[in-house]
This record gives sequence, structure tokens and C-alpha cells, in this order.
Amino acid sequence: MVENKTFSEKVLEFNKQLSQSSISMPEGFSLINPFKESQKNQVNKLVVSFYSHYYNDELPRKMILGSSPARRGTAVTGVPFEELDHLNELGGLNIKGFSANRSSSDFLQNVIVNYGGREKFYSDFYMGFVCPLGITKTNSKGKEVNYNYYESKRIEEVLYPLILKSIEEQLNFGIDQSTGYCIGSGENFKFLNRINKKYQFFEEIIPLEHPRFITQYNSKRKDYFMDKYLKAFSKRGRE
Repeated sequence: MVENKTFSEKVLEFNKQLSQSSISMPEGFSLINPFKESQKNQVNKLVVSFYSHYYNDELPRKMILGSSPARRGTAVTGVPFEELDHLNELGGLNIKGFSANRSSSDFLQNVIVNYGGREKFYSDFYMGFVCPLGITKTNSKGKEVNYNYYESKRIEEVLYPLILKSIEEQLNFGIDQSTGYCIGSGENFKFLNRINKKYQFFEEIIPLEHPRFITQYNSKRKDYFMDKYLKAFSKRGRE
């Protein structure tokens, strides 16, 4: 008799496969692979603690996709969108180099709290990225800065096979494909919606404004966007 794997085990296997990813990037661009770096730091222990705590079951979940891990955020911790204070509580760790956009992080944490708390939220949703690895570009001053896969056709083409493969593999975790969610209602949604029409990952995709856009440019309308997130997450699938 074949033993079914838990959602957590499937996620950790996926991360392990990512640790072996090797993609040749154009000059001036680099990929950040938090799971590859985990051989040198405590990220692997933190990731195992998080997924073992919230995903140690075989429940189906809906998927929420950002664009790619930020170089001083998820690309450091290996856990999408979660604040470091809570991750440290789970794993008892001290991750160096983490510098989240606090206002953006706070907005998402408030969404999770208002949805019903972490236990409920993570039993219903799995958070990931269209491109599962962080991307940086060396600017004219020689400084590495965050970069998005959709900012140039060249980078998009280089990462396209990885993007398709990773989405397909994550759907096999036990994802409810009736509704997918996209954090980033602009270029990230345009790209994801375009490939979804071709490969039919989800019956529909709901775009949501990025927390940074909300907190930096629309802070007076935070309540409106909070309500929009919560209504979207309460959707049961295509009517």
C-alpha cells in the first residue's frame, strides 16, 4: 500500500528540487535560491518548522501567487510573505540579512488575522510565486537590486521553462484549481493570466493589488483593499 504524502512533505520536496536548480542568467542578472543557500544557514530548519506546523495534512488548498521572492525577504527566509518575527517564534531562529517592507508585511498579516488567523488561513491557502527564485540586477552603481521576471522579454524567456514547471509541480500538492489568486494586478497578473489561458492551471484567476502599492500609494484606502482581499479569499469558486 502506497502511503499518501502530506501537503507539507510535497512542499519540502519541491523546495529540495529547487535547491538543485541551475539556470544561466544574462550578464548583470542573478538568481537567488534560498534553498540552495540553506546548506550554509538555518533557512532549511525554519522552512521545515513552518510547513510541518501549518501543512501537516492532506487538505486541498487554493494557491496565491506573487511575482518572485524579494532578495531581502522571502529569498532569505524561504517562506512566502510571512513576517520574520513569527517565523522565529516557530523555529527559534535568527535570520540575518532579512529586511522586509514592514508596511507591506503588516498589511498581509492583518489580512490573515482578519480572515480568521494563521491556522485557518494556511489550512485554506498556499502561498507561492510565479517565479519561485529571486531575481536581482546589478545597476549602474554596481548595486544589486530586486528585479521582476516580466521587466524584460529576455529574462522572461530565460525563466519561462522554470515558471511553467514550478507551477505545474505546485498544483500537484493538492491545489484547488477552481480559483487562483495573483498578488500584483498589473504585469504579474497579465503574464499569469496569459499563460493560464494556454495551460488552464485555474478556472479563473483573481488579481489583487500588491501590498506595497496599497501601503505606499493608497494608504488612505487600506480598509477598501482589506475588504477586497477578504471578499476574494472567501470566494468558493466560479459561480
